[in-house]
Amino acid sequence: MPVMRDTFYQIRDCLPLWRAALALSLIAILWLATTSYPSPALSAPSDKVNHFIAFMELTLLSRLGWPGKPVLRYAYALLAFGLALELIQSQLDYRDFSWADLLADGAGIALGLLPWPLLPPLGKMTTNHT
Repeated sequence: MPVMRDTFYQIRDCLPLWRAALALSLIAILWLATTSYPSPALSAPSDKVNHFIAFMELTLLSRLGWPGKPVLRYAYALLAFGLALELIQSQLDYRDFSWADLLADGAGIALGLLPWPLLPPLGKMTTNHT
C-alpha cells in the first residue's frame, strides 16, 4: 500500500496537472455557457445543478492547483467568472442573465471549500506524506 499511497500523493501534488485541468474546464464551461447548441446528453436535468457541479469542480481544481493560496482569492475569482458568464449570456439572444444561476455557482464554490479527505487542508501544502 505505501507505493499506492505515494503514487496518489504524487498525482495530488502535481500542480501543473490540476492547473491545466482548471484551464480546460474554464474554456469548456465558457463554451457551454455561450453556445446555442443543445446541452450535452450527460447534462443534469436542471440548469442549476449543472452550475452547482461546474463551480464545485472549478473550486476543487483551484484548491489542487494552488493549495497554498488564500481560499477567498480563488473563491472570489470564480464567483467573478460566474458573474461574467451571466453578463455575457445577457447579451445573447438565446440566453439570459439569472441570479439563480449565480446563486448555484456560489453554492458550488462553498461546497468545494469544505474539507475534503483527499485534499490538503485549506491554505496549506504538505510534502511530507509519512
